[in-house]
Amino acid sequence: MAKTDFKSVDEYIARHPDDVQAILQRVRSTIRKAVPGAEEVISYQIPTYKLHGGYVVYFAGWKQHYSLYPANGHLVAAFKDDLAPYKVSKGTIRFPLSQPVPVKLIERIAKFLAKQAAERARAKRAGPKKRG
Repeated sequence: MAKTDFKSVDEYIARHPDDVQAILQRVRSTIRKAVPGAEEVISYQIPTYKLHGGYVVYFAGWKQHYSLYPANGHLVAAFKDDLAPYKVSKGTIRFPLSQPVPVKLIERIAKFLAKQAAERARAKRAGPKKRG
């Protein structure tokens, strides 16, 4: 996959083999269902979902797996048991292409990240805390 200037998520997914396209479309539809108001864009050359002016969740397809980002410390702790079967490292959750898409888990992760994005947006609007 040499192309690195994707203009849309459709274009990104179309660059993968047919079997992987089906998986990535499933991931995409799961995120869109979980975060219906999110704007779908390409950022860092991968599909990205934005809410409240900030980034919520990213996904990407690879040779043996697809990944969700960001896997921050709060998310990893909250989903510790659910994520046990998957490789989690450096802000990334890797799901093997050889296994069924864990739709319910991805949906819960996307909702969790959307809630974090909303909290960040609220904090930003509230401005810096005054020290007394």
